[in-house]
Amino acid sequence: MTPELDLTGVFPAMCTPFDEDERIDFETLQQDAQRLEAAGVDGLVPVGSTGESATLTHDEHVRVVEAVIDAVDDVPVIAGSGSNNTREALELSERSADAGADGLLLISPYYNKPEQRGLVDHYRTIADAVDLPQIVYNVPSRTGQTIEPDTAVELASHENIAGYKAASGDLGVIGEIAERTIDEEFAVLSGDDAMTLPIISVGGTGTISVAANIEPERTCAMVGAALDGDYARAQNLHHELGPLFRELFVETNPIPVKEAMQIRGYGPARMRPPLSRLAEEYHDDLEAVLDDLERETTDVANAEPESDR
Repeated sequence: MTPELDLTGVFPAMCTPFDEDERIDFETLQQDAQRLEAAGVDGLVPVGSTGESATLTHDEHVRVVEAVIDAVDDVPVIAGSGSNNTREALELSERSADAGADGLLLISPYYNKPEQRGLVDHYRTIADAVDLPQIVYNVPSRTGQTIEPDTAVELASHENIAGYKAASGDLGVIGEIAERTIDEEFAVLSGDDAMTLPIISVGGTGTISVAANIEPERTCAMVGAALDGDYARAQNLHHELGPLFRELFVETNPIPVKEAMQIRGYGPARMRPPLSRLAEEYHDDLEAVLDDLERETTDVANAEPESDR
């Protein structure tokens, strides 16, 4: 029996902090996991694209998963374990499962651009071998290939394939997948912060979010309001977060979010090559957006309760 995993809500795509020698800063990593859990997120996703998994060795990858699991008390940990090599993705998935991960996030194979039948075989090979809930991740801008709706629907029938992370920007396609899998135990999750609210409106269940690393409470409030059908509140929160969504993607993710993490005091902005620090021309705008969000939070906290007026 596949373990159950509720893929509803907000799942931050975690950063991997590095020290001055480009070694993983496990203390900061665990503190960050605890901060996010305390903020009310519904799960954590380490060692994905935002976690710079492409620059980690397999041993480092597993140690990050173990460290995050050890740091938290009561939220599931979904480990990124994808690769463009099916054997390698299978090994990472098996090792992540052995480390105690509650689920897996598997980016579609990049660079080699398999046909749709190759994608089906790739995902089924891993799903047949690893008895954990697995999320298929479609991000054509990084992979050069898209997971077509027919392929996603076919994969949804596998008992271990529990969801689809949508980062194509095509709401029509995303809505079609949600519509055609409505009778399956299959979640459609946003993989693009600016699209989270629209995706929920067509049947999505939540988000694997970059912005939630910086604004977990607001992101949770937005997603929670949308899932409850309170679209007026969800829209207001979406617009509050909109400038942050844009600033976090002025350069390749996770460059801006790591800079934002450093500005907020959550972790270092250091990257492993070939990624580099955020260009100076973007720094002031990012800092201004973060200041505005902090000011809005302070204003709300200091507002006189209605009953006291």
